[in-house]
Amino acid sequence: MVDFIIDGDRSANWTFVFAHGSGAAMDSVFMQEITDGLVAQGICVARFEFAYMAGRRRGGSKRPPPKMPVLEDEFRDALAELQPTGGVIIGGKSMGGRVASLIGGDLYASGAIHGVVCLGYPFHPQGKPEKLRTAHLEDLDVPTLICQGTRDPFGTSQEVSGYALSEKIEVAWFEDGDHDLKPRKRVTGMSHEAQLGAVCDRVTGWIKGVAE
Repeated sequence: MVDFIIDGDRSANWTFVFAHGSGAAMDSVFMQEITDGLVAQGICVARFEFAYMAGRRRGGSKRPPPKMPVLEDEFRDALAELQPTGGVIIGGKSMGGRVASLIGGDLYASGAIHGVVCLGYPFHPQGKPEKLRTAHLEDLDVPTLICQGTRDPFGTSQEVSGYALSEKIEVAWFEDGDHDLKPRKRVTGMSHEAQLGAVCDRVTGWIKGVAE
């Protein structure tokens, strides 16, 4: 059984199946604020936890995430168990978005999903820009939105501009955002809450435009 938190109307036109990052659970502040912002605009959001994170919640050891193939299978299992109706978008924060992008092509080809949304994509490990996680993004054949902070240490705007990415990928840049898309208020005058509100607006508009 997969642990879910489902917010919004399950009969909504769109459902976003939302996976967490490597270090924070599905009810983290970031996950909650994005969920609230999307639900307010009519999107059903289904959050779930990968098994290693669910184990931590039950008092288990703080194990690191397993290898990507394990996470890919768990994401597919969560989607199958959820059986969302209407249009379906999959995605996640950081690692969760990476997993979604790895399985998105096959799911899109089968008609199971309509697109992928990544919030803070980990283009490379922090401090190791030479170890790129972009090979599958070069020919990704599913509509994909990546919301990225311009100073994200896992892929800055300067770095990403040099990557060969599929034409199906749209990168939305958020000024001065870090890996949580948080700007420095003294630099931008914008709070983290306001920035995440702008992210939710962009994601909602993109999701609703997928069907057009």
